[in-house]
Parts: sequence; structure tokens; C-alpha cells
Amino acid sequence: MTKAEFPSQHQPLAVPALGEPYLLTPGPLTTSKATKEAMLRDWGSWDGAFNTLTAQVRKQLLSMAGVEDDSFACVPLQGSGSYSVEAALASAIPRDGKALVLMNGAYGQRATKTLEYLGRDYITLDKGDYLPPQPEEVDALLNANPDVTNVFIVHCETSSGILNPLREIAEVVETHGKSLIIDAMSSFGAVPLSVDDIRFDVLVSSANKCIEGIPGFGFVIIRRAVLEAAKGRANSLSLDLYEQWVYMERTGQWRFTPPTHSVVAFHKALEQHQAEGGVQGRLARYTRNRDVLVAGMRKLGFKTLLEDRWLSPIITTFFSPEHVNFEFKRFYEELKARQFIIYPGKLTVADSFRIGCIGQIDEHIVHQLLRAIADSLLAMGVELEAA
Repeated sequence: MTKAEFPSQHQPLAVPALGEPYLLTPGPLTTSKATKEAMLRDWGSWDGAFNTLTAQVRKQLLSMAGVEDDSFACVPLQGSGSYSVEAALASAIPRDGKALVLMNGAYGQRATKTLEYLGRDYITLDKGDYLPPQPEEVDALLNANPDVTNVFIVHCETSSGILNPLREIAEVVETHGKSLIIDAMSSFGAVPLSVDDIRFDVLVSSANKCIEGIPGFGFVIIRRAVLEAAKGRANSLSLDLYEQWVYMERTGQWRFTPPTHSVVAFHKALEQHQAEGGVQGRLARYTRNRDVLVAGMRKLGFKTLLEDRWLSPIITTFFSPEHVNFEFKRFYEELKARQFIIYPGKLTVADSFRIGCIGQIDEHIVHQLLRAIADSLLAMGVELEAA
């Protein structure tokens, strides 16, 4: 893809093909034409050309994480991101280990549910819906619970849109000599996260997030020593990260049928990611999207759940207006009719909805969205005052 095909401050993206709507969600998301076209060919799962693509993807992901030696491995795994999180937790946490789960939303809660299925012991720091865990709180818990072996944190908790203070918490975890597991599902590829900057043992993400591929697989970037120690730990044949890695290293192939089209689309998406300027280029576009979105929504009368300092460039949560005529389902359908799909809220304490800033959208499309929202409010008979 040429530079001219990428979104910029001056060149709006094209309307999605065949009148399909923009997906303003935390993934799946709107993908480029080039990514879609990459899936028009069928691939043999054991074919040498496909194995070469898999190897290139693994190498590029390691490079994105700042890995330039063999101290880490990248292990892709079929399924959604939650499959990879489960595989990572089962691999990184010894059966007699104990995790500290930092929670401030649905995905921290899902990690605890996963640990229950795995039979791993854990404690939590639950900050509710919209507050980040603080380094001093983590420090106090680790001092009080020296038997903790691993700390789990969601980098960007998309149920609220909060970007948690990963660097500061990673420093505390390192000081205590614990192993850090990062759910970077919705941040990797758009928020800098490098082994040179943040000491971690495990990082998990997915194809259909900030690298702008399609659903089908996740991947785990894991310290090789941790992976080697994981032999025999898995609770599941299909989610055995160690065996997946050993098989890939020996044969170049996936253990079981790979999501071939998803891998090929992701390979194409990686090319575009690099052409856009890598992580920094994507961060710049997503940040512009967020800034235009938040300013425009406040002008329309909506309020953000989070203070500005906690807003991520990935997704933003807005409180639902208290106006008698506002109903989310009607609002959703009005926007869908105008070719925009947003996301319902996941908060426990307030009605809300979420709008993603990621995927093949730029600030011009965000302005179109804001006009569609204004039109939808008018159609619903909802009048709001600027926030």
C-alpha cells in the first residue's frame, strides 16, 4: 500500500465497500480494502508459502515489542483473544502459584473467572469501573502477600476506555521480583510497549485490534524461560501454549488447522502498519480521532466517564443522557442507518455507551460520525446542552 492510500489530516478515508458501516468498536473493526483483498486467495495450511507468512508474522510482532534476540518467543493461537489469555495464564502461572489480578472492568473480571476454571489461586485489586490501580496499592498488596507469583494487568480496559499506568506498575512488580502478565489486547500496535521500557514476562494481544486485521487468532509474546518452564502446565490440549510453540519451532506449521485467511490478512495489515509509521504513526491517528470525538461529543452535550488524563486513544465511554426520549437501542439503530455501528456500555453503575477510535477511520470520518449523532438526536427528539 502506498503512502497516499493511508489516512492523513488532509485525506479522508473512503466509505467502506458495498455500503457497509464503519465499526466504531474495540474490534472487530473497519479494515482496509487491501486487507480484505488479501483474503481472496485460498491457502494450504501446511504449504511452505503459508508457513513462511506465519514465520514473518511472528518475527514482526517480536520486533514491534522491541525484541531483537531469542529471549522471547511469539506464539500465535487460533481463536479470539480470550483463548490466548487463557493459554497464557495457564502457561505462565504455576499450578501452585498465585496471581494478583488488577481489575477495573470486564476483562480483569474475566481473568479471575479464567483462573477459577484453571484452578489457580488469586487475589484481586478491584478499582470498580473507572479508576486505575495505583502503584502504591500494588506495592502494599505484594508486601502483604509474598506468596504471589504473578501479577496480571489489562493495559487498556475497553469496558471503560481507561489506559492503566502500566509503566509505574511494572516497576513495582519488578522490584518485588514477580512475573508480569499484560493483557495488551486493545493497546498493542498503537500504544508503545517495549521490553526495553517495561519489564514483562508475558504479553497477549489479538489480530483484530490496533494492527487492524480480522478476527481469527491471538498471539502471546512470552519470555522463553517462562515458556520452557510451562511444559505440562496446560489444562487443555488445544490451549497448550508450550506444545503449540514446540510444534511450530520444529515444523513451521500450526499444530491444528490455522485460520489461514486471518493470518494472510494480518500479514497485509502489518505491512500497512509499518507504512503508516508503525506504533507511533498509528498512535498519532488514533489520538486525533479521540480528541475530535471527545470535543465534538461534549459540544453535543455528552459527558465522558473518565477524566481527560485517563482517556485512552482506543475507545471512549460516554454516559447515556438522562433525557426522557433517549433510548440506547433507538440511538444505535439511528446511527446504524447512517452507517455507523457503536458499542453498548459495560459499566455496572451507570448507563453508558462506547465509541471506538481505532480501525480504518480518521478525523474526517469522526466528523461525519458527529453529524450523524446530531441528526440521530434530532430524530429522537433529544435536546442536550453542551457539556
